[in-house]
Amino acid sequence: MLECSRTSLQGKDVVYRFLNHPSFAWRRFFQALSLQVIQHFESLTSATRVRVFIVDDSVLKRNRCKKAELLARVHDHTTGRFVRGYNMLTLGWSDGFSFAPIDFVMLSSAKLTNRFSEMKEQLSKRTQGYKRRLEAFSRKPEAVVALLDRAIQAGFAADFVLMDSWFTQAPLLRSLMSNGLHVIGMIKDMKQRYRIGDKRMTLKELYATLPRSTKSEILGSIFAQTDCGLPIKLVFVQNRNCRREWLTILSTDTELSNTEIVRIYGMR
Repeated sequence: MLECSRTSLQGKDVVYRFLNHPSFAWRRFFQALSLQVIQHFESLTSATRVRVFIVDDSVLKRNRCKKAELLARVHDHTTGRFVRGYNMLTLGWSDGFSFAPIDFVMLSSAKLTNRFSEMKEQLSKRTQGYKRRLEAFSRKPEAVVALLDRAIQAGFAADFVLMDSWFTQAPLLRSLMSNGLHVIGMIKDMKQRYRIGDKRMTLKELYATLPRSTKSEILGSIFAQTDCGLPIKLVFVQNRNCRREWLTILSTDTELSNTEIVRIYGMR
């Protein structure tokens, strides 16, 4: 019996060929598995608990590679430099205690001049592998919207979308709000302006209007609008790593309290 079970096992080459086969719908299998796990989590918790989608990206460096498929020159926004590799955009679900991955996209570069190699030509255009390679040419904001659309269609649900400062841009906020998704994200003081009445102000100018308070880590909040007219709430908090600095969290749900906005963003 033992000898029979040993000989019935397939070799590792068979497993590798199975994993690399371009026709299998790995995304559908992955989402179905994640949905079962999340439904089990939800059966153990209160229905009133806040659930969130978490969007994040990371750079996969391949500086020594030369001919890897769709290898590209990608920008690492954490270091501000360009490297050889890929951008991996991920989408996850969390209730503050449990986390489950939902989907991901490996991004190359939309610009032909930034790509060092192209996709395999022998792939059939009807296969899942070919479709995933076409996704690699997407821009990050478009890929984020596609990730969330697929997740909702697959049956996933959440109350908010959490993201960092790179994604918290007005066009993406408007796209997600049109699909009924509220966003809570960190923002940086850059060139963008926010409207208060007839005035257009930077984050520093908005922060200067707050009453000074050093007793609380939450320094205050302001209701404003983006240039496209989207109402938002900006919450200013103390930077724990540097007490002289402050951070800003944006929420498209203006009815949330300052404490709740900070608490929910802490799930990220």
